Amino acid sequence: MSCHPENHFLMITRDDTKIMILQNLPTLLPHILEKSSKYGILQIDIRNCSSMTKPVRKVVIPVAGFGTRFLPATKASPKEMLPIVDKPVVQYIVEEAKKSGIEQIIFVTSSNKRAIEDHFDRSLELENLLEKKGKTKELAEIQSISTGISYAYVRQGEQKGLGHAVLSARELVGDEPFIVCGGDDIITGKSPSIKQLIDVYNKYQDPVLAVFEVNKNEVDKYGVIDPQAEISKGLFELKGIVEKPSPEKAPSNYISAARWLLTPDIFDTLMQTKPGIGGEIQLPDGILTLMKSRPIYAKAVEGTYFDCGNKIEYLKAVVHFSLLRNDLKDAFKAFLKDKMC
Repeated sequence: MSCHPENHFLMITRDDTKIMILQNLPTLLPHILEKSSKYGILQIDIRNCSSMTKPVRKVVIPVAGFGTRFLPATKASPKEMLPIVDKPVVQYIVEEAKKSGIEQIIFVTSSNKRAIEDHFDRSLELENLLEKKGKTKELAEIQSISTGISYAYVRQGEQKGLGHAVLSARELVGDEPFIVCGGDDIITGKSPSIKQLIDVYNKYQDPVLAVFEVNKNEVDKYGVIDPQAEISKGLFELKGIVEKPSPEKAPSNYISAARWLLTPDIFDTLMQTKPGIGGEIQLPDGILTLMKSRPIYAKAVEGTYFDCGNKIEYLKAVVHFSLLRNDLKDAFKAFLKDKMC
């Protein structure tokens, strides 16, 4: 095996701890191999580091779907723009990305999603109107939407699955690690879930999925992870993912939560992934294939998860965020109490 120190790094697994050596690889490797048994080295991998030493700067949000579960509301308005109090669902995801240090949002869109582009663009006419009326709070709020992060848009010509949507963003992502977020999935908590995934990636330099623990009788609605080992509390190395298993056959009660931190080798893997039902290329299928060549982790993220593509979950999110608002919570609590009596 030939090694070029400018292109590769050495990943050593010793006593379940991974150590990276980035320099003098050709010189050090023979000595490490000779001493491996003495020092308890369990595994040695040489990997291309052209992307793995790069920071996570980009989030891809696929938003091309029709949102048929919310018809007729989504006939002319994107489901990602449905309001949670006074902000659209997708804005909560973008704000989480900002708090996590993300520099660019890449939206994978379709022809009926122009409202998303308009929302994250500046509206000078509206800004001037608010300024003239002295509505400084509202002005600051709408200006914050389009500042502090950059936006890019790419059309998904055909809706052929989540994996195909991710492939559509390939040119904009480039040779960098990146995160995919579901366009109607909100995770809220003290620490952004995206930041939690980035912290794991920075340590292990491998893909990481966000998961939540649910009751066993709920697993048949989700993709469920099959853990190989629990590396530390709430962090798992995976051996598989099972889509919507029965509670009796579920390998765990940890479900995928629409946050995937991926490395750019996923693109070649998805290109080779055979379409499934309906001719769709599914992201979990690509991840399962990638799992054969490198470790993939799952992080049980801290926070509360709302799948706002589901009507009940959407309503829960409205209630949750309404009760966090000082200007709304008292009157809203009184309303709910009256309705529950």
